[in-house]
Amino acid sequence: MFRLTGRTALVTGASQGIGAAIAVALAQRGARVVLAARNVEKLAQVAAAIGGDGGEALAWPLDLASADGVSGRLKALPPEWSEIGILVNNAGITADNLVARMSLEQWQAVLDTNLTGTFAVTRELVRGMIRQRWGRIVTVSSVVGLMGNAGQANYAAAKAGLIGFSKSLARELASRNVTANVVAPGFVETAMTAALPETVRQKMLSDIPAGRFGRDDEVAAAVLYFASDEAAYVTGQVLNVSGGLYI
Repeated sequence: MFRLTGRTALVTGASQGIGAAIAVALAQRGARVVLAARNVEKLAQVAAAIGGDGGEALAWPLDLASADGVSGRLKALPPEWSEIGILVNNAGITADNLVARMSLEQWQAVLDTNLTGTFAVTRELVRGMIRQRWGRIVTVSSVVGLMGNAGQANYAAAKAGLIGFSKSLARELASRNVTANVVAPGFVETAMTAALPETVRQKMLSDIPAGRFGRDDEVAAAVLYFASDEAAYVTGQVLNVSGGLYI
């Protein structure tokens, strides 16, 4: 079940955290994985880990903040890696502030990477999926895009936009055997949450019915399902992986 042998996947934001966990999970199920992000050194580390486990991975530097350059970078993929059948849109940044204090630069930077960058990658790769008449597009949003969060209006707007974008894709592509779905994580244990003051961590935990932060491999498992043949009849859906934070 959930075998991906013979498929090639591209994961954005694959250099660390949830993106790296997703890339590892796909590779463990047999996919060849293009690792896309800005940090070349971290990409190489993830690629080495996948290779050491018997998988195949290609580190491919990509900056979604510069949407105009995305098409050229993807067109430059080696031919043996260019037939992308699985796209995981995971890359994202934050620039938190209350709306009254948020600069236009903070607003625009988050939308440029999280929303416009995702559009640029998807637009380029979906053409090949249509030709192949098979494809899986899985976009990582956030429960913040569903419920909002004080101090994150830019991030919430971008993540909500990804949901609308994915639902529109699902309607456009279903007849071509290409699905588009969304995974919306809640609070996940990362270096960022680990560095928070204990009072802040406890407040966050008190809002989660499961009583704990999520793990990146739990988010990866949801992505793996949507990427598989077993999810062929599922499209336009949002699966929130939040321990009950958003119900």
